[in-house]
Amino acid sequence: MAKHRIVGINFDHMHMGDLLRLVVDHPDAEVVGVWHEEPSKPAEVLDRLGLAQSLRHDNWRQCIEESKPTAAIVCPSTGGHREWVCNVAEYGLDILVEKPFAADVADADAMIQAVEGKGKKLAINWPLAWYPAHRTAKRLLDEGRIGNLLNVHYYDGNRGPATHKMDKVEVNDPDELLREKQTSWFYKADHAGGSLQDYLGYGTTLATWYHDGKRPTEVTCMADRPAGLEVDEHSVTVARYDMGLSKFETRWGTFTDPWTLQPQPHCGFVLCGDAGTMASYDFAPTVRLQTHGNPEGEDIPVDPLIAPHTDGVTYFLDCIERDVPIQGPLSSAIARVGQEIVDAAALSAKEGRAVPLAQS
Repeated sequence: MAKHRIVGINFDHMHMGDLLRLVVDHPDAEVVGVWHEEPSKPAEVLDRLGLAQSLRHDNWRQCIEESKPTAAIVCPSTGGHREWVCNVAEYGLDILVEKPFAADVADADAMIQAVEGKGKKLAINWPLAWYPAHRTAKRLLDEGRIGNLLNVHYYDGNRGPATHKMDKVEVNDPDELLREKQTSWFYKADHAGGSLQDYLGYGTTLATWYHDGKRPTEVTCMADRPAGLEVDEHSVTVARYDMGLSKFETRWGTFTDPWTLQPQPHCGFVLCGDAGTMASYDFAPTVRLQTHGNPEGEDIPVDPLIAPHTDGVTYFLDCIERDVPIQGPLSSAIARVGQEIVDAAALSAKEGRAVPLAQS
């Protein structure tokens, strides 16, 4: 019997399939049950993973009670994170929830209390945290290669959630794309849809990691909602820190998907310090480093990912196995600061004003 028995609860987010694939590939883990209210979603994922359809359950409580898991992966719509994390937490399980953290800080706090209040681990999976370039940038930053961090410039997104499925399978049929925009929770305001809610947390959470937990003092944001949509497809957020300004831009509708061909602007981060700069782009094989000693710049090969720091599932299960705290972007402490910035940005975009953050 595997050390880690994993259930997948709620398949609203297409990343559930990608996360369960990581469970299948893990030498000490197995998928023991899955549930979603629409049976076709888990059925398709099980087929793609070569798993038995008998793992599918008709009731989420039955799924947990009969499969006797040790941990759960939860992938509801953003607006449903609180409900489903709290539901599953009733069973005293360690939980990995797909990004973003929550619809707002109040939901995030309820999730933290539901899981960590029972002495269990809560991890928020940010796939961007496992890109070699961004992890290499953090190492170089911690080594002082660009001095004190002053500014984080973030731009990220993709052609839009209607354009791809599990395993980044592309959707290009115009009728299917239209149907997805009309029906998908990603485009529903009451489900916390939109590019700001989908992608801003990536930038603000990793920026908080780069800043070693530092919080901004105020946030200003503008978001663009195209005619006929309930949610935005483009947002620009400026956060004021005590050392300067940082910028976070989210975009559904990039010219190309960054995992296929980097669009312009490139997706990723530019970090500016008082002694240099770094460009860390998604999927890049190098980090571009510029310093006073080498103002022309140099390309630093990215560090190889070494287990358990290879992906969210491997890291999550390792922390459970060794009974050590979740750290970095997947931790509730860092992700909560990222969520505070997202909340402030959403309020700023709605009310057209700068929003101060309460300082702890």
